[in-house]
Amino acid sequence: MKMLKNCISEYAISIILVLSLIFVGCKCEPTIQYSYHQPKYINDGFEVGSLEEVNIDSILLKNAVDKINCGKYDEVHSMVIFKDSNLVFEEYFQGHKYKWDGENHHGEWTSWDKSTPHGVKSVSKSITSLCVGIAIDKGFIESVDQSIFDYLPDHQHLKTNGKEKITIEHLLTMTSGLEWADLGNASNDIVGIWYQDKDPITFILEKPLTHNPGTTFNYSGGNTIILGEIIKNASHMELDKFSEENIFKPLEIDSSNWPLRFENGVIEAGGGLEMTPRDMVKIGVTYLNNGIYNDTQIISKQWIEKSSTTYSNNRNIDIQGHSSGSHDYSYSWWLKSYTKSGKEINMYHAVGWGGQEIIILPKLNTVVVFTSGNYIRKVKVIELLEEYILPAIN
Repeated sequence: MKMLKNCISEYAISIILVLSLIFVGCKCEPTIQYSYHQPKYINDGFEVGSLEEVNIDSILLKNAVDKINCGKYDEVHSMVIFKDSNLVFEEYFQGHKYKWDGENHHGEWTSWDKSTPHGVKSVSKSITSLCVGIAIDKGFIESVDQSIFDYLPDHQHLKTNGKEKITIEHLLTMTSGLEWADLGNASNDIVGIWYQDKDPITFILEKPLTHNPGTTFNYSGGNTIILGEIIKNASHMELDKFSEENIFKPLEIDSSNWPLRFENGVIEAGGGLEMTPRDMVKIGVTYLNNGIYNDTQIISKQWIEKSSTTYSNNRNIDIQGHSSGSHDYSYSWWLKSYTKSGKEINMYHAVGWGGQEIIILPKLNTVVVFTSGNYIRKVKVIELLEEYILPAIN
């Protein structure tokens, strides 16, 4: 019996030692010891401040950076926080530039910084939505309730089989009813559109109507590409020129670029925009301030309200490739709510493939921006928000 007890004891000690080695091996030890420093003032329209000044726990954010540096969230390229009228946190990391035909869609390895534009992917949809709102404010477009064919003179032959009922609002809210398979589907129209001979607007509008417009959510980059064409036809300005004149110049953004165009010149309005994280923050600040940037009304308060309010039945939708749970959807923005200290905290955010985010938290007077390179992995940047950033805001 004594020998049996000794054997059990020795076995237990062995198990403890093995588990200890496993836990030590799993412990993340960043190669770079992070120390917080407030963002640099570079005369780009931002006032800067410290985390302490806006009552954000710097220890929690240090832990977040350490986890990023350890690779817990795969490739995060930037994390930027704006609160109470100040840029208070700005960190950049190493990672791959985007390359469509590269392994994992990764190209050149680079050290990201504040001056490097980043492909923001479907954040472009939210910027295109902003352009639609401005076009309405300026009288180029009469109403979101108009038929899309009011602004598509070259595609009147496709105004059939109920498609004439599709409105601009239906495109904004992904409820056009048109058949479409986007990222994450086996039959991927947002890729297939590049490998066919038709004009892209024709390719999209020839899709069958599978639901009555306005009734069913179906995420579609095709919807947003049509919106870009509507803006062009209504304003007589290409989307890049329209956004430059009405958004980027007033916001003092000089990093923006729409490099993706189809053969006939149509701009990929749903995912083709590039800009720096600081300039992404400027978009967020405009929405945070009810459409105002530096005392200039960029977009109406009513458009901001539409963008931050769930549309009809667009509820409890999972974002493809994200670990962030279900969301609602509005005018090309995703919505989610949290509870903090017994109070509901509403969030709406622009989301791009791979982990690009403009996050707006109105009740916390905060904007958070991420850029990332997680094109084939589950995107987990919202976990950074939930586990570190929200708890850090006091």
